[in-house]
Amino acid sequence: MAKKEKQLSNVIAVNRKANFEYFIEDRYEAGLSLQGWEVKALRAGKANISEGYVTIKGGEIILLGSIINPLKTSCAFVVSDPTRTRKLLLSRKEIDKLTGVVQRQGYTLIPLKLYWKGSWAKLEVGVARGKQDHDKRDSIKDRQWARDKERIMKKSFK
Repeated sequence: MAKKEKQLSNVIAVNRKANFEYFIEDRYEAGLSLQGWEVKALRAGKANISEGYVTIKGGEIILLGSIINPLKTSCAFVVSDPTRTRKLLLSRKEIDKLTGVVQRQGYTLIPLKLYWKGSWAKLEVGVARGKQDHDKRDSIKDRQWARDKERIMKKSFK
């Protein structure tokens, strides 16, 4: 049980909209190139990746639109931009594979989860395909049925 609690405390931010808006085909773990004030802010849990997206520019994979709010106690002489473009650290083989998937097959890259792995901040990147409205309605229907099923089962065992 202690391990479960420890794993949950490693998560900094989760993109909850991702599973509703997209079909997640594959997941990759990427490191982040961060500045000092960003690491301090992440330790305080001041991050939001739900509005962010991942793109490929010049053979590099970058994270755009995610917000890391600076702490008020950070250094005054450092200019902190909460929506700064951040470089993702992946191997060349993974970058080439993701580039091919995005350009040829029309998938998109989205940030799924930001977490600590040891002392390193990691970002889980998903290779995703967008859902249409009828797919979203099916997801809502399935989720509602799972809740109702749990209620029925709980009621029948009492």
